[in-house]
Amino acid sequence: MRVAYVCADPGVPVFGPKGSSVHVQEVVRELVRRGVDVSLWCARMGGEPPPDLEGVGVRCVGAPTGRDAAGREAALQASDEDLVGMLDHDVVDLVYERYSLWGTAGMRHAASAGVPGVLEVNAPLIDEQARHRSLADRGEAERRARIAMSLARVVVCVSEPVAAWVSEVAPRARTSVVTNGVDPARFTPTPEPLGPFTVGFVGTLKPWHGVDTLVRAVAQIQGVRLRVVGDGPERASLEALAAELDAADRVDFVGTVPPAALPSEMARLHAAAAPYPAAEGYFSPLKVFEYLAAGLPVIASRSGQVAGLIEDGVTGLLTQPGDALDLAAAIVRLRAQPHVRAGMRRAARHTALSHTWSSAVDASLAAAGVPLGNRPVRRVAV
Repeated sequence: MRVAYVCADPGVPVFGPKGSSVHVQEVVRELVRRGVDVSLWCARMGGEPPPDLEGVGVRCVGAPTGRDAAGREAALQASDEDLVGMLDHDVVDLVYERYSLWGTAGMRHAASAGVPGVLEVNAPLIDEQARHRSLADRGEAERRARIAMSLARVVVCVSEPVAAWVSEVAPRARTSVVTNGVDPARFTPTPEPLGPFTVGFVGTLKPWHGVDTLVRAVAQIQGVRLRVVGDGPERASLEALAAELDAADRVDFVGTVPPAALPSEMARLHAAAAPYPAAEGYFSPLKVFEYLAAGLPVIASRSGQVAGLIEDGVTGLLTQPGDALDLAAAIVRLRAQPHVRAGMRRAARHTALSHTWSSAVDASLAAAGVPLGNRPVRRVAV
């Protein structure tokens, strides 16, 4: 079986360290494990492929840079048209496209070739772009989204709110909700570390991750450390906030680490946090699945899919979004109850085993009517 995986989003370097990059790699990895011949079309590589993906044929089409918003949008639309012609030379049995703001090429190619097309939507990108960045031509973005979503045999959405958004943009689209997952063989539980009680956050430092609330919470608790793994536009303001709250000596900003280093970072933590604001409820956050697989109690906002994934008092603690006092109280509670943490660690690992990338890929392809055989048997530790 031959599959073209298309990721035309210039914000997703397919071999980079971002969560979106990891998502691409894990889906491609699962396809390769089944013996699928994958061709990967991307706008940015972001690095060299990991050893187990070196055999994947990669076509990097590039992305425009250094333009104003309108010029950049026009260039990305032109790039999408060029990609349609390139894909015509790739004879495949299925096209799997990660939805990008201006991308239609993958689903147009699938439709013209008469093969199934799976469109994966991870966020309401049009709304996100307009709210957090700049969007010059919203009407064209909506038109292109409608084309891609309507042509897809199935639009795989990572959460119910994302599926609802797709239905608003393209009422004729056929949606299926498939949450993100984790490789439980990669993230495994380790004994709790020695030293001060340490809470961790892993992810890109952007406003919608709520890390400022986490910094404010930790600043209120003497003897607790915060380890922030990741980088992004909010880093400088978060470092300034920690200094302003006299907590700079207890907040470690590690920066970006390669995906292979994340398991060892998890092993440094007693608990992990996902402090999302209330307004951002559409995520299916990779970090939470990875926290769970590593056997970490998760302190998370009672928001969106996370509120259904974390069982309060069993796999972690749920707090009010944006409430630093409530978050601080949860951290204090966990620090004081090692026996509770031990139970949460076991329950977290158990939960992660039902949210694997293997099952996510199976569900996505089954929704398109393309069951994929030759599923490998992989033993993982409970």
